[in-house]
This record gives sequence, structure tokens and C-alpha cells, in this order.
Amino acid sequence: MKWLRRCLLIVAGLLAGPLLAVSCGDVSMGQDWRTADRSSAGIAPDPRNTPEAVVQVYAARAFNWRGALAVHTWVAAKPRDGDYYTVHQVMGWRRYQNLPVVISTPDIPDRLWYGARPELLVDLRGEQATQAIPRIEAAVASYPFVHEYGLWPGPNSNTFTAHVGREVPELALDLPTTAIGKDFLTNGSIVESAPSGTGGQLSLYGLLGVTVAREEGLELNILALNFGIDLLRPAIKLPGIGRIGMNKSLQQD
Repeated sequence: MKWLRRCLLIVAGLLAGPLLAVSCGDVSMGQDWRTADRSSAGIAPDPRNTPEAVVQVYAARAFNWRGALAVHTWVAAKPRDGDYYTVHQVMGWRRYQNLPVVISTPDIPDRLWYGARPELLVDLRGEQATQAIPRIEAAVASYPFVHEYGLWPGPNSNTFTAHVGREVPELALDLPTTAIGKDFLTNGSIVESAPSGTGGQLSLYGLLGVTVAREEGLELNILALNFGIDLLRPAIKLPGIGRIGMNKSLQQD
């Protein structure tokens, strides 16, 4: 029965983070999506008062019980002298209406994700953002799973955002370990660059793999749940919890 005990210990380890996230109140359970808060979190600069170009990437806990395990991520961009942001993201429900899951539309860039406050992952301004915007648009257009969506292990919203990161390395995008689906590779291989563009990863259908990169550090993927360690900015990364340790400074121009 030793094998059974070991299996139970492994399962308990994988679920400890998500259970802790729920118990600490990080996840709102039992909400009605029709009445959940979708207002601005007040993070993004007002485009009416911000002539410079802006590119931001956000992550927020997924809706309802999914938030115990994962976040939803998206990319927002405003060109120089633009008066609105374009938000690029994947919405899985569109698949059931035979619509493309990728949408790019004018929107509030820092909306609460059905009650969950977003976290700012990338913040580029000025010329750096101006140069990144056409590359982001090209990356969105080249995403290969426009009509496919899989909650686990992918392809999903985090697969999409990771794809954009790989195609636009100036974002230096370090997606959190809670971004389930980020390891579902989009090049048809089992080897690809890390989402940050600062290293590489080996991944088998997003279910098992390893990432080694300057921004991500060392991450192990087991059944789409990520464990990691960042030695440059000392921190550990856990499923359901994310990063614990030194915060990362955001890149700005």
C-alpha cells in the first residue's frame, strides 16, 4: 500500500495551493456572472489624459470555482494619441456559438474579471509600447487555435497570452503559475521558447514539462499545475497560489 500513500501525498500536494486560495478568500464562489462586478480597477492610465502609447498585460482569478486553480489573462494596447484601448483575449464561451474564441475589441483594459481584481503583469509605455503594438497585432493574427478551446490543459486564454508573449519578447512576459494553459505549446512541437522569450521549455501537450528561463526561473509542470523557483528575484511559485517571495518590478520605458 506504499504506492497508494505516495499517490495520496502527491494529490494532496497538488491540491494544497488551490484549497488555500479558497480558504484565504482569494476566490469568490457562487457568484452570478450576470451581476458580477466588471468595472475598472483603476490601474490603467486614462487614455484621454495619456498621449503616449501603452501596452499592458493582466491576470485575474478565473470565474467561480475555476479561480481556485487558474487565472484568466489578457493583453491591452493603446497607440500613441489613441483615445481607447484594444483588449485582446480568448473567450471560451464563444466556441459554443460557433464564433472565433479570439476577440480584439475596444474595452476597459483593467476590468475586474467578474469580481476578481486584475494583477498587472506587464506595463510598457512610450516608444517601447509603440514598437510592440504592431507585433502584438501580428501575434494575435497568427494564433493557431482561433476555433479551439480547452479548459484543461488548453488551448485556452492563457495559451493565447503565452503565444503573444513568445512572439513579442520585448514584453518579457512571466505568466504566473496559476495561468493554466500557458504550457500548451502552439508550434506543434514539444519544444518552444518560454513565454518571456528569455529561455526555453519542453512540454508534452501542456500536461508535463519543464521551463528554464531568466524571467520564469525554473518551473516544473505536472498535469498542468506548475511549481517553480526564481533565483534571481528569490521566490517560490506554487499551484493555486502563485508567487511567494520578492515581487517583480514591472518593465516600463
